[in-house]
Amino acid sequence: MRKFLYLLLAACFMSVLSSTSMAADGELENRLIKALKIKKNGLDRQARSRPVILAYQQAGILKRSRNRRIDYMDFYIVDKPASFMGQKLVLLEEEYMDTWVGCCVSPGMGLAVQVSSNTDAMEKFALENACTLTPHFDLKARFKDYLIKHQLPVADYAYLSCRERDLPEDE
Repeated sequence: MRKFLYLLLAACFMSVLSSTSMAADGELENRLIKALKIKKNGLDRQARSRPVILAYQQAGILKRSRNRRIDYMDFYIVDKPASFMGQKLVLLEEEYMDTWVGCCVSPGMGLAVQVSSNTDAMEKFALENACTLTPHFDLKARFKDYLIKHQLPVADYAYLSCRERDLPEDE
């Protein structure tokens, strides 16, 4: 009987941890979405990217330091399971000017997901928020281009960019 109670207690504890983890993941995803969303003025994002990156680092989903910085972009490979709009989050990018290295910085964020279901929600989000979605994205080539050493599983990837350059041009 005592063994049964220990097992029951352990199962309850794991259930609480799992639901807490899911809630934390949902909160992080909401913060990420806000940093990608466009304000009503159509020019600015609703939140800054740096606090989002820091929150993912504090949650242990990203390493404390970036995996790579090239030009104006920081690349962060996701270390622990996280999701974005129903897909597995694989990469976060943050673009900003730290030191001038030449033309041209395009502030904002990008991300890559491993696709496991349709990307309709991401497509709708991209259209509504001045982002660019690239389905069937060659993430392996991007890693190679930016000298990022990381093994990727063979999978279908999608890439979402929500940067200044993704805003519609004035006509």
